[in-house]
Amino acid sequence: MLDNMLEVRLGKRGRVVIPSKIRKLLGLKEGTVLIMEVKEGKIVLIPKRKVSVNDLFGAAGVGEVELEDVEGGLAREEIR
Repeated sequence: MLDNMLEVRLGKRGRVVIPSKIRKLLGLKEGTVLIMEVKEGKIVLIPKRKVSVNDLFGAAGVGEVELEDVEGGLAREEIR
């Protein structure tokens, strides 16, 4: 087996335990939501990460907006 592959056994009701080595490596904790997909005949689990404002800071580059534009956008959101 490769270094990043571990053998696990399918349990009752289809349950799989992710080994602690992998959980620690990926920072997975109880309650973490995982996205599951089948890709090329393989099961792929992807941790669903919460994104904070700080994670997105600077993602759109630097720009300027007028206060009225922000207020107008907020007002339109309230109408919906």
